[in-house]
Amino acid sequence: MRVSIVGAGIAGLSLAWALRKRGVEVSLFDAGRIPNPVSSSFDEHRITRHSYGRLPGYGALMPQAFATYDQLWTDIGASHYLPTNMVFVSREETDWSASAAELDRVNVPHRLVSPAEVALRLPMLHADGVTAAFEAGGAGMLFASRIVSDLARWVAEHGVSLHPHTRVEDIDATKGSLTAAGTRHDADLVVVAAGAWLPELLSETAGRMVPSRQLLLYLEPPADLAKAWSEAPILVDSGSGHGAYILPPRGGTRLKIGDHIFTSRGKGSDDRIATAADIAPVMASAASIFARFEDYKVLEHKVCYYTVTDDEGLVVEPIGRAGWVLSACSGHGFKLGPLIASGLAEVITGARPASSFPDWAAGRKPAE
Repeated sequence: MRVSIVGAGIAGLSLAWALRKRGVEVSLFDAGRIPNPVSSSFDEHRITRHSYGRLPGYGALMPQAFATYDQLWTDIGASHYLPTNMVFVSREETDWSASAAELDRVNVPHRLVSPAEVALRLPMLHADGVTAAFEAGGAGMLFASRIVSDLARWVAEHGVSLHPHTRVEDIDATKGSLTAAGTRHDADLVVVAAGAWLPELLSETAGRMVPSRQLLLYLEPPADLAKAWSEAPILVDSGSGHGAYILPPRGGTRLKIGDHIFTSRGKGSDDRIATAADIAPVMASAASIFARFEDYKVLEHKVCYYTVTDDEGLVVEPIGRAGWVLSACSGHGFKLGPLIASGLAEVITGARPASSFPDWAAGRKPAE
């Protein structure tokens, strides 16, 4: 069997890995380098966790997601994961019962944290206005660019045909073929895992899977807070007008803050030059969260793109007679990427039924 994959982010690279382990002949295409530094997968660190709150279907998948990453570490010869725990800080009334029940089901420790403890343990945050906090185990940082770089090396060493700097111009999902740089490439199946570029390649997905231009701030904390940050857990700070996620500068990375409020604007082929409109809302969120924010040095304004759906569910479904879409919607795609790709590889090779797979991948239905 021959499979062509369009897109070399975490989704496409994980699928190439999973298919080659099952003996499938794979060709991988990307408009940039492989891995592509413009893709949202090419980042210093990303969050992984077991608790999912309002998306319990993904919480149920996370033990399998961690186990699949363990398989990946074995294959690439290195673990790019750092356990840190995760603290959710709320500045409004919040009910943590759903998250607590979810973590109890998978035997992951958790506890409530008082505002007084937040002020003592996390002096880098504005303590005023904190109403409650919740600490969850089973969480940490995935060192994203290291993962996709090692995946790219592994697939190249194991016979995947790589086509970097090769822009795909047309996809024929009825025949499993694609045209790239003026050349037609035939296969038994084509999988489109192109992230924010997806609506431009498959017009029928436009409106349902929406590119969202997001900004990340990389910061250097003031010297007197460097030790506190070096020991900090991952933080999620939610309040009026923001839902910020904060990754501490650990394991050779920089302090990062982004906002889970989606802009739902732009397209994958846009430039990645940060504008005032990109920067202002994240700077405002950071100023409302970090005490003494004026003492932090901004190291980089980084623009990235997600592809989002209304329910933030991953879209993994057949197109035509010989194609699949593999779209990692929101930031869930990185933590779930190898697991979802492994499941799709089982479907492609006939080891798993295709009918229930889209609902499973979207976190709506358990595996058969």
